[in-house]
Amino acid sequence: MTDVWTYRETVVAPENVVGYHVEATDGSIGKVDEATYDAGSSYIVVDTGPWILGKKVMLPAGVVEGVDHENEQVIVSRTKGEIKSSPEFDDSLTDDHDYRTRLGSYYGR
Repeated sequence: MTDVWTYRETVVAPENVVGYHVEATDGSIGKVDEATYDAGSSYIVVDTGPWILGKKVMLPAGVVEGVDHENEQVIVSRTKGEIKSSPEFDDSLTDDHDYRTRLGSYYGR
């Protein structure tokens, strides 16, 4: 993956996906709470609800494999375990360089 913060060319994501269900490779993980489409710095924030005790996670756009607008689903290329073990999400850090570097390294491996 060349840039973890950019949507894959095969993903057509300009439409709003907030509220869509998010499907990991091994099941549902929650709903999209926020989505950005800025070139080179895009991400989605997923509200995991009761699955991880109400935790939110930030996923770089590069892990989004596809968007199914008909069924309102965002498909990501990571397992529930990988997402659950991701660096802790903090709303105030979405633009923080060090946080993005840690997150990018985690998901870009």
